[in-house]
Amino acid sequence: MGDHVSKLKLLSATDGDMEERYFLNRCPDWAPTGVATSDPEADGGSREPLDADGEVSAAFQKKVHNKMTDLLEQMEEGLKTADPHDCSTYTGWTGIALLYLQLHRVSGEASHLQRALDYVKRSLRNLNGRKVTFLCGDAGPLAVGAVVYQRLNHTEDSKQCITKLLLLQPAVVGPDSELPDELLYGRVGYLYALLYVNKELGAGTVDEGPISQVVSAILESGQKLSAGQKKAERCPLLYEWHGKQYVGAAHGLAGIFYMLLQPGARVPSDVLAGVVRPSVDYLRHKRFRSGNYPSSLSNESDRLVHWCHGAPGVVPMLLMAYQLFKEEKYLKEAVDCGEVIWQRGLLRKGYGICHGTAGNGYAFLSLYRTTREKKYLYRACKFAEWCLDYGTHGCRIPDRPYSLFEGMAGAIHYLSEMAMPGDSRFPAFEL
Repeated sequence: MGDHVSKLKLLSATDGDMEERYFLNRCPDWAPTGVATSDPEADGGSREPLDADGEVSAAFQKKVHNKMTDLLEQMEEGLKTADPHDCSTYTGWTGIALLYLQLHRVSGEASHLQRALDYVKRSLRNLNGRKVTFLCGDAGPLAVGAVVYQRLNHTEDSKQCITKLLLLQPAVVGPDSELPDELLYGRVGYLYALLYVNKELGAGTVDEGPISQVVSAILESGQKLSAGQKKAERCPLLYEWHGKQYVGAAHGLAGIFYMLLQPGARVPSDVLAGVVRPSVDYLRHKRFRSGNYPSSLSNESDRLVHWCHGAPGVVPMLLMAYQLFKEEKYLKEAVDCGEVIWQRGLLRKGYGICHGTAGNGYAFLSLYRTTREKKYLYRACKFAEWCLDYGTHGCRIPDRPYSLFEGMAGAIHYLSEMAMPGDSRFPAFEL
């Protein structure tokens, strides 16, 4: 961020085998006349990248477009040596297809839709038959395939993808299922696939029955664990992954609760009020004084500021709770999370969306969609500005450097949101 960074500090921390190095940044906030800001002492620095009306400026959009073109060329070249059998959304071909679907959405260019088809076909030829989620299993290629085919008016191919998607359900809800409940590998990851199809292709594309069965399995699992740990009164829903009660969006409670709060999940109102809401409130009370959240309920280290672990992944849950329950406390705490991300969210871990700067920037876009406060659009743009200097900050190189969730494709996806920030969505998570 050049002159906008006034304090720089390099830290390192470990959480299991996860290492993070992050920058603390303090950027002067700016808001047009009449727009409230929580930084009244900010020195009102340059209005770039917003114009006089508080919208993303044409000059900044051009800069972003040019960089995206460059990064797409690098990504395509790099993908020539990627794992040919990885069909996942998280690190594989489906993630690239999802990126091109996004580029088609914001640009309308037919070539992007064709590229999405090319990549999703590659994924559909490599279904592994072992995992069932949107991010890491067969549900992702099938759901994205259904959408791409429908966009191209290949109706029968789209229907076949949906049929195959629904055939995965017994592995999710069956009495012998040992599936966890979290987003990456569990039931919520399959639920997202069903909700995604309905969001993209219209309500009722997937019947209410299959969705209700998955939701019931998730609720039953959470209530069972909570009762077993004698927490039913304080937190009616409790979930574990690999023996830990994770908090964040990827493996933890925030991701699960966020999906249960979705209108498309059709959780009955009495269950929302009596079961889901008190569980959300229990999680809220676990936040640190800083406003950040622990990686798991037993972890007391206030270090990780990622979508997967920390405040960024909790923001969508809090905003959804605010929209459903109409209580200001949820919005206030989402705003507090935004302050944590603004101070600590430029990550040396990388530019990706799972545990990188682009993923953290999505929290500002979520806050902007809900509040329409220009300060959040400004902050989202400043994080995008950091990504415009891709590769120059000494960040570590991810294992899958061109993938959607770890690497360059995720940064491109985030940059593309600058064209239509009011309609942004964190890929494979927000609906």
